[in-house]
Amino acid sequence: MTPRDLALANRLADVAGAAIRPLFRGEWSEERKADRSYVTEADRAAEAAMRALIEAERAEDGIIGEEYGTRNEGAGRQWVLDPIDGTTSFIAGRPIFGTLIALLQDGWPVLGVIDQPIAGERWVGRIGEGTTFNGKPTKVRTCKDMGEAVLGTTTPHQFGGEDVDAFMGVAKSVAERKIIYGGDCYNYGLVASGHVDIVVEAGLKLHDFAALVPVVEGAGGTMSDWQGNPLDSESDGRVIALGDPARLEDVLEAMG
Repeated sequence: MTPRDLALANRLADVAGAAIRPLFRGEWSEERKADRSYVTEADRAAEAAMRALIEAERAEDGIIGEEYGTRNEGAGRQWVLDPIDGTTSFIAGRPIFGTLIALLQDGWPVLGVIDQPIAGERWVGRIGEGTTFNGKPTKVRTCKDMGEAVLGTTTPHQFGGEDVDAFMGVAKSVAERKIIYGGDCYNYGLVASGHVDIVVEAGLKLHDFAALVPVVEGAGGTMSDWQGNPLDSESDGRVIALGDPARLEDVLEAMG
């Protein structure tokens, strides 16, 4: 990863935002994909703009995009794109969705961007470097007791079977009034900035979590799967984000 990669990642966020902003709370088309999730004109326009920039400047790199699939599948360097993470929030006019941009090196996330183009909020994280929020260093906060933790998840409906019990175990270990729902990738930016302590999710795909890892870990937090293992391109989509890494064992114990 080079300074040029960082500059490109920021430009990718810029072009995605330029495609999204004119359509927010405006007129656009939408449809349901095969997995029953929604996709909008804004999702497709933002990803197309990012892919065009990568193809023009980094033709040898791979691309893994939510809407337009994979290019150069065997490349050691792959850009992972989620043009709008939180499409339901976009549809509802809630500015808590985000554009996710990650760079993988041999399957491991080394650079990540969470960009909220309406509020003008951008988290950028690099493995081995600090995370920035709108260009300034940002840090997680210490959480000495699970009972004081703020827990976030996008929706309890994403959990099925035994996953429900695991999530509820964590929910019961924190204060009832400190559980927040909704937010998708935005919650992970709030972990990196020291406002949220724990995020627990299931059913995520690579484009949903790859960018989050460098952002959270660059701010001093940690991300793992539900067994406490680091996340990579082969992870199963069950993720934990923690502002205070010392709480990992507590969370895993609460999950049973």
